Amino acid sequence: MNSSTTTVAESNAFVTTFDLSPTCSGPLHGLRFAVKDTIDVAGFKTGCGNPTWRDSHPAAVVHAVCVEQLLRAGAHCVGKTISDELAFSLSGENHFYGTPLNAHAPDRVPGGSSSGSASAVACGLVDFALGTDTGGSIRVPASNCGIWGFRPSHGFASVAGVNPLAPSFDTVGVLAQSADVLAKVGLVLLASAPASPKKQPTIHLIREAFALADADVQEALSEPLRRLREIFGGAVRESSLRELVADDAGHSFATWVDTFCVIQWAEIESCLGAWIASAGPEFGSEIAASFQLMEQLDRRRVAEAVQRREQYFRSLDQFVGPDDLLCIPTTPVLAPHKGDPPRRSSSGSGYYPRTLSLTSIAGIGRLPQVSLPIADADGVPVGLSLLARHGQDSLLLEAAKRTEKQVCS
Repeated sequence: MNSSTTTVAESNAFVTTFDLSPTCSGPLHGLRFAVKDTIDVAGFKTGCGNPTWRDSHPAAVVHAVCVEQLLRAGAHCVGKTISDELAFSLSGENHFYGTPLNAHAPDRVPGGSSSGSASAVACGLVDFALGTDTGGSIRVPASNCGIWGFRPSHGFASVAGVNPLAPSFDTVGVLAQSADVLAKVGLVLLASAPASPKKQPTIHLIREAFALADADVQEALSEPLRRLREIFGGAVRESSLRELVADDAGHSFATWVDTFCVIQWAEIESCLGAWIASAGPEFGSEIAASFQLMEQLDRRRVAEAVQRREQYFRSLDQFVGPDDLLCIPTTPVLAPHKGDPPRRSSSGSGYYPRTLSLTSIAGIGRLPQVSLPIADADGVPVGLSLLARHGQDSLLLEAAKRTEKQVCS
């Protein structure tokens, strides 16, 4: 673990700290981890970043399955971390609990909703942390904070004991200080063995994804991409959304974002709408605006969106070979400044539509994705992402380890 002079209090990453010893010895022996406060730890309330939710729910009786797995693998749990309210945000600024520290860019937000988990890792307080990712809540904080982040293939890591947001997108994910730790933890959650590619993978640089990024992000990623081409040669090629899906509408990220948001908002209302109506919780302004957008959804659009998602999932599964990788910027913009949170908007030029343009690829395709802390723009971290075929998580984690040695060093 990296040395750090940041204290728990200075990080503002934790809701509560405790000392939970491992239940067995295993591959994670000696590693310390924290758990996002949307994930059950026995004897503690799962507060989900909102006091009304915390006060209206009992303490967890048992650990979430993912926590059990890590304890049995030899890891030591040291606390629960701040989440954006009900995990419905990408900013990392919580109206009630404040903003966890972005250790590498203190004037910037850490990103959400796994904000406290990312902060705890970036501050060197833990070796890794559990978070959740529905629309980017592992990947965005990983990029903003300059750490490693892993979103597994949907359905491959247990979400039992994890508060649902949008179940057909929800995943448990990992934030870590190194690719090696990321891979070790990922394999425990996947109950899988390491994998090696059977042939040289093709690395597809998705042209529209890089074109979407701001100039400073493009510039920061230019050298890592040069090194990627230098190391892998002809295996690196530019590809287009037109190759990923045959549907003409899918050639624009606007369709991907719209598809994702329609399904996500419908599922959030199904999961949380009744509680909101009965409990009447107070929300911070950003989260309140998000729920207002959810309530405005015409649910007659849901069936068509689900059909389109399945079509794109099948197209991606056909395009991405068993050993192939997709490569995109993790986010198209630098982390926003603290105190100036981005607002949700139906406009395609806003922060959320642009960010979801990139994160929706893995969501719709159920693909595993790793964000690599590979660059910076004037000291602000910039992440580059690799995605693999659905179910090829072990191969992706091995690719992340190789990339750390060959490109990030």
